[in-house]
Amino acid sequence: MKENDASVQFLYGTTLGRLILKILMSFHIDKLIVCFLKSKLSYPLISKYVKKYNIDIQGQSFKTYQEFFLRSRNDVHIDLHPEHLISPCDGFLSCFSLDETHHFFIKGSYYDLKDFIQDDILCEQYKSGTLLVFRLCARDYHHYCYIDEGYQNKHKEIKGTLHSVQSIACETYPVYTLNKRTVSVLNTKHFKDVIQCEIGAFVVGGIVNKKEDSYFKKGEEKGYFDLAGSTIVLIFKKDSICLKECYNEQEIRVQMGEWIGSSKKI
Repeated sequence: MKENDASVQFLYGTTLGRLILKILMSFHIDKLIVCFLKSKLSYPLISKYVKKYNIDIQGQSFKTYQEFFLRSRNDVHIDLHPEHLISPCDGFLSCFSLDETHHFFIKGSYYDLKDFIQDDILCEQYKSGTLLVFRLCARDYHHYCYIDEGYQNKHKEIKGTLHSVQSIACETYPVYTLNKRTVSVLNTKHFKDVIQCEIGAFVVGGIVNKKEDSYFKKGEEKGYFDLAGSTIVLIFKKDSICLKECYNEQEIRVQMGEWIGSSKKI
């Protein structure tokens, strides 16, 4: 499913737009946008987003767009069945397979897992594995949770640019290896070792993970994004999960905590 804003369609889908995008990124215009969204001048944007996306903010008040974006929710339901794999966030889910040479193909771009996680030794363990991509949109709840109980290793931050993650951008550039991202290994109880990667997007310089080198519980908040749509990627070893439905490159809407698969032994 494609959800390209008109502005993103122009910036990534036309020659003039790509030229303007290059200028915007070279002058770090995104930093000015961030300053605006953190200021009280951004307050009028809140009502526009609430109306456009039919967002329930009953009982909550905000002074800036950033405060609105980081809003809390009380209606998240977490499937706590021990062997059920859950979605870590709201968004659009698509599924891709890693081949024997740990390569994968997303929306016209060819990727090497080594470039994506920047760890040659680790990527060898995920040959023929499964890669789940969760693309969050502006309307989504931008907090994310742990998919199982287990142990959290240290995060590795990988510097990069901040391209949009909307469909047209992914079809134009290999954004998943260009954008700023964090990588961590989750030693899960039911799904073996899982690589989780949070990917920043245009305006989203902030990827906030709450802890590392510690134990976690299923459904516990792992962290959140700051200010706009982003992406979470989960990478599973071969034969470690069995998806509930036939998820493929066609994006399907999912919610945080929703049952999307199971451990392979079920």
